[in-house]
Amino acid sequence: MNNINVGDNLTIHCYKHNGMLHRVCEEATVLEITEERIVCANDKTKITENDGRSYHTNELAILIFYKKNWFNIIAQLKEQGLFYYCNIASPYVIDNKIIKYIDYDLDLRVFPDGGFRILDRNEYKYHKRIMKYSDDLDLIIKEELQKLISLKKAEKEPFQKEKIDEYYQKYVNFKKNAKN
Repeated sequence: MNNINVGDNLTIHCYKHNGMLHRVCEEATVLEITEERIVCANDKTKITENDGRSYHTNELAILIFYKKNWFNIIAQLKEQGLFYYCNIASPYVIDNKIIKYIDYDLDLRVFPDGGFRILDRNEYKYHKRIMKYSDDLDLIIKEELQKLISLKKAEKEPFQKEKIDEYYQKYVNFKKNAKN
């Protein structure tokens, strides 16, 4: 598995369909690796956009990347509650301690009260046209968005607060042990 172990710190590179680097996340600590996914966490990590702007995230986040699903999940533990930011994106690959994936614009935002909203439809339509997404790719993206919505409505993983809390505790323990 690319010699990646639980506890390792990885970088995350998000690309666009045209191969351009879109965003870099400086640090993600690996919490779990399975045949289907890799789960990481970070807290107040540096994000650098493709235009050079950078900022730090505001809260601890659990990041779930899938090998076969065309989405990834960011569970954000905010003061106001647990939010999810779900990116429609290619399955991930790991290359030299870097998680890489292609972002396909559409996002699902889930709020602490269980409500959700699909974001960036216009961005998707625009990029589909200028980057020439194929009909097959368009179908995959739409099907994966519906799969994600179905998981949310059924409150299945990753939309289970208890599971996110488990990952949170694992991350806190890693950080505590790293200081000792």
